[in-house]
Amino acid sequence: MKKLFLILFISITNFLLAKNEPYITITVAQDGSGQFTSIQKAITSIRDLGPGEALVKIKAGTYHEKIVIPSSKHKITLQGENKEKTIITNDDYSGKMDALNEKMTTFNSYTLLVMSDDIKISDVTIQNAWCNQGQAVALHVEGDRFSIKNSKILGCQDTVYTGGNHSRQLYENCDIEGTTDFLFGSATVVFKNCTIKSLANSYITAASTDQSKEFGYVFFDCQLIAKEGINKVFLGRPWRPYAKTVFINTEMGNHILPEGWNPWKGDKMFPDKDKTAYYAEYKSKGEGGKPENRVAWSHQLTKKEAKKYTLKNIFGDWNP
Repeated sequence: MKKLFLILFISITNFLLAKNEPYITITVAQDGSGQFTSIQKAITSIRDLGPGEALVKIKAGTYHEKIVIPSSKHKITLQGENKEKTIITNDDYSGKMDALNEKMTTFNSYTLLVMSDDIKISDVTIQNAWCNQGQAVALHVEGDRFSIKNSKILGCQDTVYTGGNHSRQLYENCDIEGTTDFLFGSATVVFKNCTIKSLANSYITAASTDQSKEFGYVFFDCQLIAKEGINKVFLGRPWRPYAKTVFINTEMGNHILPEGWNPWKGDKMFPDKDKTAYYAEYKSKGEGGKPENRVAWSHQLTKKEAKKYTLKNIFGDWNP
């Protein structure tokens, strides 16, 4: 009986472990040592609505590509060899003429677009090299249960677009930089242990959280830094009336303005957004983290209020 139980236990364990293994592994290498030299071609080769995780290993190199992960290509992991040496870059921007001689918008200027659910990215740099000439997205994510870790996301205005009211996203141990509204969108997003670098005197976040959502942007244990000479940066401004952004245990440099938040006055379609937006902090640190001069319509969380900000509460049934 014990022997039968042991065999059954081993069989079940192997089955569970097998479920966590990628059903296919693809290598991308510019030197021809992998199955593909293009990241997009590797993604395209993956079976639509596949049975499990598809792992795409990307060897070091600079990949000049505009990449789309469509909704049919779910459960894909892009794993770079090294975030300093595995670089995905493009330079499209709003106003640029495309192949059909039509002007691009912010929303198709991306270097990498994620439309599918259950996409993971690690150890890469994603860059939009077009800078200081307008809106140019590096990473555009609309899928649910998206995570990116140990990576760099580089751009200027509108670096990261977190789209989709039902999208949940995690950015962990990432370096993100930009100028204006370089973290923007309606998704529910956690930034954990990230370094956020401002390249201009402007705004870091521009959330557009849907009124029905309890959480918008939540920053845990991040660090806000700036390019030399930058000294007038707001934590955020509301792109839409019910924007929600909360910083928890975040180190803020002296480039952060004492008032902290901007109401985005002058938006005729959505006036008085400061009356409905929810901006809050808990235990901000550093020269820019002093609460006494924050705008009156922002919040300093109590210990009890801060306790509700957990990954479980924010992401619900998703445990990244």
